[in-house]
Amino acid sequence: MYRWEIVQAVTEQRVFGIVRAAAPEAALTAAEAVLDAGLRAVEVALTTPRALSAVARLTEQRPDALVGAGTVLDAAAARAAVEAGARFLVSPGLHPDVIRAGHRYGVPVFPGAATPTEMVRALEEGADAVKIFPASGMSPSWLRDVRAALPQVPAIPTGGVTVDDAPEWIAAGAVACGMGSALTSGGPDAAGERVAALLAGLARAR
Repeated sequence: MYRWEIVQAVTEQRVFGIVRAAAPEAALTAAEAVLDAGLRAVEVALTTPRALSAVARLTEQRPDALVGAGTVLDAAAARAAVEAGARFLVSPGLHPDVIRAGHRYGVPVFPGAATPTEMVRALEEGADAVKIFPASGMSPSWLRDVRAALPQVPAIPTGGVTVDDAPEWIAAGAVACGMGSALTSGGPDAAGERVAALLAGLARAR
């Protein structure tokens, strides 16, 4: 797939899961729970110990899933994630070397930004979409105001997005939301119920 096709696939459902765990086995279990519940894309944060082993196992066991790597802070981590099978890369901040490394291997990159200035710079550096982080410090109305001036920004609010307010972020113009513990906490059954409720809410928001 080309980069733009991966971006389209990752954002098609308007949400992707984020897994951050104390061990790769726990990350694998959490990722499988949200994928089993119907999500097509999931990010494994590199703050998880031996996270790349979880990425590699997921890409092998779930070839139809879009597995990404998050908290990618430098070019070395970006390359290692791609070699492990990551289909997209996400950063909490703007690291141009991560964008360049991802693009070198045909992988889209979603760097983090918290201000309009950072969003514009992210686009200038080649970002495929911009992670609005942390979303908990902002609001859908804030994003709506920003997009009135910067409608070209493909925004992905992440960090504090909930099942209840995700549809509001989409209605405000976000292309997708990244969601972690709001989906994965409580075990596979609870995660499945939340994913089902979320996808139904997002379908109504379109």
